[in-house]
Amino acid sequence: VRMVESGGGSVQAGGSLRLSCAASGSIFRVNAMGWYRQAPGKQRDLVATITRSSSTNYADSVKDRFTISRDNAKNTVYLQMNSLKSDDTAVYYCNAQIVDPLGYEYSRWGQGTQVTVSS
Repeated sequence: VRMVESGGGSVQAGGSLRLSCAASGSIFRVNAMGWYRQAPGKQRDLVATITRSSSTNYADSVKDRFTISRDNAKNTVYLQMNSLKSDDTAVYYCNAQIVDPLGYEYSRWGQGTQVTVSS
């Protein structure tokens, strides 16, 4: 299974970016999906998660600024990021809980995409 991320880049504080992550390959179903981020010298932290039925959960630091969504038909998760701050600078990773055709469930990570916010 491949996880392909896109949409990262550089933006000024107050700007917006939209990240996408598509899962492809031997997939029966994708359950929960999410976005995490890791700043230099720090641990990887949760940004937002979304269940297959689109229930969402956000880190306090991004509530009211970021929106996670998904398209189950495309096995794709999105992260709309508005009002970006310099503290949002990090490598962003998507994650998906994959169920393969044999019913085995496992976690898969994307390769990461850099988001840089300049003040």
